[in-house]
Amino acid sequence: MKRLALAFSALFAVTLHAQDTSLHDFLIEGEPWKVAASGYDFTDGLCVDAAGNLFFTDVKSGKGIYKIDAATGKTELALDNLPGISGLQIGPDGRFYACQNKAQRVVAITMKGEVEELVAGVKCNDLVVSKAGHVYFTETPTKRVHLVTKDKKHVIADEGHVTRPNGITLAADEQALYVSDHGGKHVWAWKIAADGTLTDAAPYMTMWLSTRPEPQPQPEKRDKQSASPPKASAPKEEAFGDGATTESKGRIFVTTELGVQIFDPAGRLSGIIAKPAPERKVVSVEFAGKDHDVLYVAAGDSIFGRKVKVTGYFR
Repeated sequence: MKRLALAFSALFAVTLHAQDTSLHDFLIEGEPWKVAASGYDFTDGLCVDAAGNLFFTDVKSGKGIYKIDAATGKTELALDNLPGISGLQIGPDGRFYACQNKAQRVVAITMKGEVEELVAGVKCNDLVVSKAGHVYFTETPTKRVHLVTKDKKHVIADEGHVTRPNGITLAADEQALYVSDHGGKHVWAWKIAADGTLTDAAPYMTMWLSTRPEPQPQPEKRDKQSASPPKASAPKEEAFGDGATTESKGRIFVTTELGVQIFDPAGRLSGIIAKPAPERKVVSVEFAGKDHDVLYVAAGDSIFGRKVKVTGYFR
């Protein structure tokens, strides 16, 4: 494992200047989270186009793909009749690629709404598309990471390393793939071979965990002589890693129970951006806006955004 970590560190040596950052390098004073869209059920699937328009879905009850216009800030239904999408990205061919979770399939969708089915019979969660045209997606219940190559060959790229694979993103140079573990504390990394296949799986980043104690069952009433204190159980090491995106300097932004955790290209934690509200769960994250310098999160019934000092990496 140490050898793999060193290999990944060498791979990203050119960008190690990012390691000593703090939240002051990311956040703008006086720029809080602001509601960008609301009134939905369960927002997810954030993605962005070259103009900085943000797209998202309402997984539970939405009709299709929604758009927040980068110029006006207005929200509209961009494509109808596409329910149940949990993962979304625009590929190099200009089409949407989507995990249509309800239909258990991965699809490609033109801007006119024409649908091509790429893979069927999968419990897909989230996906990412490389410049080369390779599609990677997570299948949480099976512990699998899948690959659909640019020539549409479907293979299981990894199985069993990640407890509950969830969010997924690429390194800025697209030489590595990252997947967050919703059932553990690591963001896993793989090297990407020339043909798109994955090698050298490693738990590359360690997400911080909540210090919230595990709920304990109430002991049954006993007489004083037989009563004994309940045994304390060790807290589960689950950061609930979810959505992920890549910043222009190669930093990785991952949504977790604590908020948006930021990692430098060497895998070290740079800081944690607090959630819009403590009780809200954030499940997806993306940079958008005309300059790609607004950080958005999907949090329950709403999309929140805040202007930041850094910009997203757009493929």
